Amino acid sequence: MAGAHAWRIKRQVQAVAAAALSSTVSRRECDVVTRQKGRQRKRQSERTAAGVVRVNVSALAPNNSYGAPRFVRLGYYEDEPFTCTGCGAAQVWTAWQQKWWYEVAKGYVYSTAKYCRACRHREQARRTEAKRVHLEGVARKRARVNR
Repeated sequence: MAGAHAWRIKRQVQAVAAAALSSTVSRRECDVVTRQKGRQRKRQSERTAAGVVRVNVSALAPNNSYGAPRFVRLGYYEDEPFTCTGCGAAQVWTAWQQKWWYEVAKGYVYSTAKYCRACRHREQARRTEAKRVHLEGVARKRARVNR
């Protein structure tokens, strides 16, 4: 599958290069294909095996710990099975989701997945509603005090 995708990108680059020689393709179209190929190369270099993604330690949020989490010691993220606390369903926290959580969202490095997607959205909605009710109560209380 990945080989077919790489072949398609290679063909696109060749087509754009040939068209660029004939001056019928703009410079911008050449840049788009070059960026696609660069992103593909980056993903290929981060991928080591199925369900495994390399760790970029410099992108992790700072933590005040004497030790390093398991994925840092290994040097890669692995797909990690967990049971949803909300519904009890067996789920998998993928290596790419972990990479996003720890390196992009700057999540705490010792945290793990707790809820499946549906339960996470349900919990967020519950918290939002509780906050709205709380703020309405505070506003009513202030209105009574200010009378």
